[in-house]
Amino acid sequence: MNTNIDRIVTEVQLLDQDWAAAEVRGDRAALDTILTDDFVGVGPRGFVLTKSEWLDRHESGDLHYDTLQVDEIEVHAYGDAALVTSRQSQRGNYQSHDIQGEFRATQLLVRDGDRWRLASLHLSPIAGAPNWSKVESS
Repeated sequence: MNTNIDRIVTEVQLLDQDWAAAEVRGDRAALDTILTDDFVGVGPRGFVLTKSEWLDRHESGDLHYDTLQVDEIEVHAYGDAALVTSRQSQRGNYQSHDIQGEFRATQLLVRDGDRWRLASLHLSPIAGAPNWSKVESS
């Protein structure tokens, strides 16, 4: 195995765990360090948030997580960038609305000096594969 790739995978997995823990705590300071200045977040309904908008959800108290777990992490490293796919399972609420669910997450991480930072996150609900019926021609 390539020890450099193994090291990157470990670093990225740790960043994902740190990010999830900061989200649950509503830790704006930690998230400010984890997210790049030009961070773009795409929510599970297609809305787009800048870094400040992402952080403001915690500052306002509108967002609260009971749990946020990240697993099924796959890392594809490309020099100082990494594409990460994972599953995000969460329970919580946003403006008193339930946000429980499972989402497929795609992240773009970039190396900033000796650490990784989250540049983009895109969430999509996990609904399962479609049940396509075979269409017969007449």
